[in-house]
Amino acid sequence: MGSTDKSNNCERKENRIPDEAMMILKSVAAQWDDIADVNALQVIPLKGAMTNEVYQIKWLTNSTLELHPRSRKVLVRIYGEGVDIFFDRENEIRTFEFMSRKGQGPLLLGRFSTGRVEEFIRARTLTASDLRDPEISALIAAKMKEFHNLDMTGSKSIVLWDRLLNWLKDAKRLSSPQEAEAFQLSVMNDEICALKKSLTTAHQLVGFCHNDLQYGNIMMDEETKLITIIDYEYASYNPVAFDLANHFCEMAADYHTETPHILDYNKYPGLKERQTFLCIYLSCSEFCAGHQPSDFEVEQLVEQVEKYTLASHLLWGLWGIISEHVNKIDFDYIEYARQRFRQYWAKKSAALKC
Repeated sequence: MGSTDKSNNCERKENRIPDEAMMILKSVAAQWDDIADVNALQVIPLKGAMTNEVYQIKWLTNSTLELHPRSRKVLVRIYGEGVDIFFDRENEIRTFEFMSRKGQGPLLLGRFSTGRVEEFIRARTLTASDLRDPEISALIAAKMKEFHNLDMTGSKSIVLWDRLLNWLKDAKRLSSPQEAEAFQLSVMNDEICALKKSLTTAHQLVGFCHNDLQYGNIMMDEETKLITIIDYEYASYNPVAFDLANHFCEMAADYHTETPHILDYNKYPGLKERQTFLCIYLSCSEFCAGHQPSDFEVEQLVEQVEKYTLASHLLWGLWGIISEHVNKIDFDYIEYARQRFRQYWAKKSAALKC
């Protein structure tokens, strides 16, 4: 949700590449001997950015195939104003560099004060409908297991609950009294603490989680079917059930419509679809290749994931409230938050009975 590729209308008013970034771009282009003019670059705003501005930068090469000219490409990511309230930018860069070293994501080509230049991955970004494709969904399940097994340096403490409480404080600070009342922020501290008590178990699986695995943060090479997970602003150690729950919740969204903020929970995956996904996830063990999970293992994870959808709704509901006050992107954050909180209250009782 917070990362990238959220809405078809989410462009900022100023589509401008900073001078610092231009210097890096020209330096990168100068390393390629098939570019005649490093200044002759094309800047293409990418639709759907929710947290950052993202641009594709393209140079035509000295190709003799005039009808089908080749090009060199990179990405420029300009950080959104005010969004550092959500995460530690330096920690995100460390994660980005770690993922690059592990061959899990794009290379970092350069940094400037308000953003960075990244390698362009020659793969397509998934669409909302791709998440429901059985073949692609199976690939995502396997990739999530691989991601969760990454051994990140630094603290391996669960971040979810502190993040919820910190975002609640920020939401209260930024909200008008009317907003705070409408979203029942006065009771949210108790809700979060009760949810933590209910969901925390002695044997829950904890791993390195992406925490924002919506379709725009997943890319696929059409030829090799290789899945790449991108954009790690919110990545941290968490219960893997939360990351899985958040991915399922994202199936209700299509951020490339005329109303990108509208969620359709009729698209939330049914029980059979969730069981299939989680069975594939559990079978992809790095310690036991081809492990076939028992029905009990699958059903246990199904129940845990369903409970953690509540944490997902609260987290991104608070994100929506805060974003309304700090982010200039054209997106109806308040209505988005309203839908997430509405879903929390509607599903709370049934989910906690699982």
